[in-house]
Amino acid sequence: MKLEGKVLVAQGGGPTAVINQSMVGAVLESRKFSQISLVYGAINGVNGIINENFIDLTQETTHNLEQIAGTPSSALGSTRDKPDEKYCLEIFKVLQAHEIRYFFYIGGNDSADTVRIVNAYAEKSDYDFRAIHIPKTIDNDLLVNDHTPGYGSAAKFVAQAFTGVDLDNRSLPGVYIGVVMGRHAGFLTAASSLAKKYHDDGPHLIYLPERTFSLDTFLSDVQAILKKHGRCVVAVSEGISDANKVPIATTLMDRIEKDAHGNISLSGGGLGDLLARYVKEHLSVSRVRSDTFGYLQRSFPLVVSSVDQSEAREVGEKAAQFAIWYDADGSVTIHRSGDYSVDYHLTPLEKVARHTKHMPDLFINEKGNHITDDFKLYARPLVGSLPYAARLRAPTVKKVITY
Repeated sequence: MKLEGKVLVAQGGGPTAVINQSMVGAVLESRKFSQISLVYGAINGVNGIINENFIDLTQETTHNLEQIAGTPSSALGSTRDKPDEKYCLEIFKVLQAHEIRYFFYIGGNDSADTVRIVNAYAEKSDYDFRAIHIPKTIDNDLLVNDHTPGYGSAAKFVAQAFTGVDLDNRSLPGVYIGVVMGRHAGFLTAASSLAKKYHDDGPHLIYLPERTFSLDTFLSDVQAILKKHGRCVVAVSEGISDANKVPIATTLMDRIEKDAHGNISLSGGGLGDLLARYVKEHLSVSRVRSDTFGYLQRSFPLVVSSVDQSEAREVGEKAAQFAIWYDADGSVTIHRSGDYSVDYHLTPLEKVARHTKHMPDLFINEKGNHITDDFKLYARPLVGSLPYAARLRAPTVKKVITY
């Protein structure tokens, strides 16, 4: 028997350049099925659900939805709320009151856990209901998935940003430190190396949360690069920690702040300032600069991976197909097949929810201060084409004045 009723789509967590592709994919695919009466969108994620803040996407034109699909950030709005059991019960009550039979939630591992809990309430209540988690995160840290929508575009931005930084640093040598998002996983910071062409291109050093960070080792690494190249470009994840698992960034904080998920806030330029100051104090380098990429890497409209766009669209479409065609619950996951193609599977929610995927060892060099070619082979198909910087190759003119 076909399950008839309404669809609700919501977006959660940090925006990405392609999250709207997933939303539009789920909406348009759902509208094809006769058993779907209406398709709603929740404004500001789960917060919008408990406040019954919905819009009727059944009445949105296909043309405008396609325009939205190509627009970065979360068109429905998002939230940082992390629902507990009580919160999820309120979500379920609202879904039941509105006769929502299909729930599609686009987000990371916490969003997957929300879907899992809400779905459990439906099962306990014998309420016919299908819930699908649709993956997204620029951190690329969802278990089971080969990679996640949002990562390819953010990685493309980071790679190109470091190309520009390296060109600047080559013109006016010194030490440059760029801090990239990545609390527990270093995939995005590792992407800083993807547009390197010559052996001495930056970033010369890359530090990831998967390896213990030591200020003394960092200083020694920078010193060695300066001796070799006369300059040094560094990419560092915001979540690097010491041997006691304490984030380096917190050493600057007078008062440690936490977000709604219980995570220590790592935002701001503190880490970059700390590392730049440490280099200035210990090495005779006149030019030391740092930047924190912050939100720039998430929704930049002019640097979007076409692969990322198409896969983000398909995970939304597959969510609707798994729920409506196959009458199933779960998380849509991406699996690499061939060179390069992907398949989409439906994975039990508990296998994706809550936990974090880390960079595998074969992606990180032995010293823990750069990445390997294995990572480049993994990541390059996800970002698509990248511009490479050219150099002058004219011969040096012989000096004629001697002293």
